[in-house]
Amino acid sequence: MNITPLSQKEMEEARPGEALTLTTVFVVFTVVILTVVAYRLFLSGDSKITLPGGYKFEWGD
Repeated sequence: MNITPLSQKEMEEARPGEALTLTTVFVVFTVVILTVVAYRLFLSGDSKITLPGGYKFEWGD
């Protein structure tokens, strides 16, 4: 594998923080969405969930 070093101009144009910022935004959105879904699901009067692997959860008033 041939490795070619970046020129000074190429190094100045690189923005390493963009990937970190984008990843952080995706993680925050995912956590918020899952939190809202869990909140609405567990505060509902009664519900039934079947997860892959045969796990079943049921609850009601």
